[in-house]
Amino acid sequence: MPQPLCSAHANASDGTRTRHDLSVATAACAALSAGVSVNMRTMRVYLVGGAVRDRLLGLPVRERDWVVVGTTAEELVRLGYEPVGREFPVFLHPVTHEEYALARQERKVGPGYRGFTTQFAPTVTLEEDLRRRDLTINAMAEDENGALIDPYGGKADLAARRLRHVSEAFVEDPVRILRVARFAARFAGLGFRVADETLALMRRIVAAGEARTLVPERIWQETERALAEAHPQVFFETLRACGALTVIFPEINALFGVPQPPRWHPEIDTGVHVMLALTYAAARAAPVAVRFAVLTHDLGKAQTPRADWPSHHRHEEFGVPLIEDLCDAFRRPERFAELLLACEADARGRTGREDAPYPQVAYLGQALDAAAAVTLSESERRGLEGAEIGEEIRRRRLAAVAAVKARATPEAAP
Repeated sequence: MPQPLCSAHANASDGTRTRHDLSVATAACAALSAGVSVNMRTMRVYLVGGAVRDRLLGLPVRERDWVVVGTTAEELVRLGYEPVGREFPVFLHPVTHEEYALARQERKVGPGYRGFTTQFAPTVTLEEDLRRRDLTINAMAEDENGALIDPYGGKADLAARRLRHVSEAFVEDPVRILRVARFAARFAGLGFRVADETLALMRRIVAAGEARTLVPERIWQETERALAEAHPQVFFETLRACGALTVIFPEINALFGVPQPPRWHPEIDTGVHVMLALTYAAARAAPVAVRFAVLTHDLGKAQTPRADWPSHHRHEEFGVPLIEDLCDAFRRPERFAELLLACEADARGRTGREDAPYPQVAYLGQALDAAAAVTLSESERRGLEGAEIGEEIRRRRLAAVAAVKARATPEAAP
C-alpha cells in the first residue's frame, strides 16, 4: 500500500521521494488540514510524455506533464488544483503550476480531429491513458519513485531511433500527421526516422480525406513549431512522403518537379532548392519569420507558363508583400536584416553553392545606413512645406543609395 502522503512529506529528508511526489503531498496535507475529507488510497500521479522521453535521450527537460489515476476532478479541486482544460479535465498544480490531467480514454465518433468522445473515471488505468497517445516514445511514464513504465516499447524505439505509432487508433486523429512530421524535424539530428508502418498509416489518413478536416489555425500551430526546429525541412519532406503536403500545403508541393536554369540552380528542382534554402536558414539560426519567408519565396515559379520553363519571368511579383516589408526598414531595421537573411538563404540554398560569397548583405546594409543617415537641417527646411519636405528627404536618400552603388560592384545572380 502506498505510504500516506502526509507521512511521505514528513519523511522527505530520506531522499527517496521525487519532487512531484512531494508537491502532491504538500497539496494533500493542506487540504486535510483544512478539514476536507479526501480518499488518497488509490490516487497516483505519474510523470508522462516528453519529460520522460527527453530525460532518456539525455536532453534538457523543457516542461513536465503529469497524469493522475484513481481520482476525480472534484477531488483535485478540493486539493487546490485549478481547472484549466476546456475539452477535458486538466488542472494546474497549486504550488508548481504544472499541468496535471486525469487519465482518460477516447473513442472516435465522427470525422476530423474533434470527432471524439472522452471518458474520465477513477477506473481508467495509466496503460489505457498511454495507449491513446501518438508515438511510443511519447507513451512512457515514471512513477513517484522514478521507475519507468513502458507498456508499448518506447524505450526500445528510442534506442532504435524510430518514430512508431502506439496503436491502430493512430489513424483516428489527422493532427497526428503534423505531430509526427514535427517530431521527425525535431529529432532528425539524432538519426530518428518515421517507421514504415507508421508512414503507411499516415497515408491511410490522407487517403481517407481526414487531412482535409484540419483547420488553418491547427496547421499553423504545428507548422510554426516545426519551423523553429533544427531541421524544419524534414517536416515538409515527411508531409510529402505521406501525401499530406499536397492537401495541407499544395502551393509548396507544386514546386517539386518545377525545373530551374542549371546555371543558377545546379539542383534544378525548385522544391529541392526551397528545402536547401530552408536548411541553410535553420543552420544560421534564423528566426521563424525568416524561415517562413524562405519557405515561400519561390511560390510563383509553379505559376509561370510551362512553355517558358526552366525560366520563370515575373515570378517575383508574388514577392510583393516582402518588398512592402522592406519599406519599413527605417523604423524596423531588424525586419530588413531578416529579409537579407532570407535572401542569403535563397542564394546559398543551392547545390554546391552553400559557401559561395554573398556580398549583397553588406552592400544593402551600407545602402540602408546611408539612406537612414539623411536628415534636413532647420535651414534646409525653409521654403519647403508638407509633402515637399518628404519629397526632398526621399530625393536625398536616393542620392545616398546611388553613391553607395557607385562605390560598389556587388556580384549579382538572378
